[in-house]
This record gives sequence, C-alpha cells and structure tokens, in this order.
Amino acid sequence: MALSSKLNTRAFFAATKSASRNATRVGFGPSKDVPGFAMGPAGAPAVIVVQEWWGVTEQVLDHAGRIATTGFRVLIPDLYKGKIGVDAEEAHHLMGTLDFPKAVGEICDAASFLKAEGAPKVGIVGFCMGGALALGGAAASKDIRCAVPFYGVNFELFTPEQLASKPVCAHFGEADAMAGFADPGAARKLEDMLRKAGNTQSSVTVHPKVGHAFMNDSPAPFASFDERQQKLGFPPYDERTAQAAWSTTLSFLTKHLIFGS
Repeated sequence: MALSSKLNTRAFFAATKSASRNATRVGFGPSKDVPGFAMGPAGAPAVIVVQEWWGVTEQVLDHAGRIATTGFRVLIPDLYKGKIGVDAEEAHHLMGTLDFPKAVGEICDAASFLKAEGAPKVGIVGFCMGGALALGGAAASKDIRCAVPFYGVNFELFTPEQLASKPVCAHFGEADAMAGFADPGAARKLEDMLRKAGNTQSSVTVHPKVGHAFMNDSPAPFASFDERQQKLGFPPYDERTAQAAWSTTLSFLTKHLIFGS
C-alpha cells in the first residue's frame, strides 16, 4: 500500500498480518547491540513503534505492520531484549525494572539509525508504557518530528518546553482507570501542559466508552476479552473506535512526515 493521506480501512487491516510476519531483526545504537524489528522500505519516512508493558508481542508487531502497510519504514526497539511478560505480574516486573532514561536513549538511537538509513523524517507511536516513552523520546531526540502516544504519559520524562514545537496526537480512553498515567485526568493535564507551552499543533482525544489498551484487537495473553476485563478491568475491544483512532493517526503521520515542512 503506497503512502497516502487517505486510509483504505479494509486493505489496511487485511494487510497487517503479512506485514508483521515480514519483520526483520536489526541492531542499532553505537555498538549495534540494541535489538529491534524493522519493516517497510529503508529510506522512506519512518515511524518508531514502542512496545506495551508486555514486551514486543504479536499485537505490537501487528500495530507496526499496519503502519508499514501504508509505506512507512517502521522500527520497533526491543526494550526488554527479548523478554515477554506472559502474565500481568511478570509484565509489571519487567516494566518496573526497566531503566526509563536508558530506554529513552535507545529510542533516540533508533531515530538516528533511521535517519542514517535515509529517512527524511521520523515520527514515533507508542502504546501504554510505550506511549509514555514516545513522549519522552520525542522530547529528547532532535530527529523525532512528531509523536502519537496511546494511553500513557510519564510527566517526569519531559518538560513542556521540550515538546513545544513537536506535534502530538494523543489518544486516551474515557473508561481508563490508570490514574495519573492514562486516565482522563492525565489526558487533560497533558493537553493543558502542551497548550501552556505554546504547542498549537497538538490534539488530545479522550475516546468515549473505551478503556486502557483499546487499540488491541487481541486479548492476549488472556484467552478472551471477558477474561481480560475480569483480571485487569479493561473494557472489550471496540472496532469502530480503533478504526477511527487509526485513521486519525495515519493522517497525522502523513501530514507531518510526508507533506509537512
């Protein structure tokens, strides 16, 4: 699928699985020892996709594959270095022991890697923990032009001034109960900070009737969305909301990475 300002929803979702299966392993950073997965044509406008707290799961690869189908080069840094949280307890441990400033540095290395490949512009998309790191990476890297954080923000990873000139397209769920990190209060705080910093190229959307991880069309590692809701309290997947958020995200990335100055 060629780069375009319009999203063909049916083709976009149909092409995802094959795109994610075509991911290749890469190493980047000063010593080429930071692992990651790459998709799409090298040298094209590029997007860094940052994992959830579970790790680089099939769901994260599918998210990245959807972006790659539109013609972007996509790089997924493996911040856990191959580890996957098989349950919430392990995922919580992996996230809790992650060195967040080091992870932000590795995201900056990912942007440098993409620029060295020939990408004219680089953006970043992140989910949950990755949403917070997406904002941190955009603030820290001169090479990252714009950010799309989904349901996650860590206000200790950036200052408003660092994001004043970086377009942000943030997505949160109205029913998200993760106070201070992904709930509507965190969304309003982010929106207020960006506005007061003079950022006029940003939007913060709180999607009605959905909660945390509303973009995930798989309940993994749980057997069903009912089990996920029982264990974590997340409402089930809503396809219409996810498609609307994808459409907004791809239009934003196209605007700022392809047509923007």
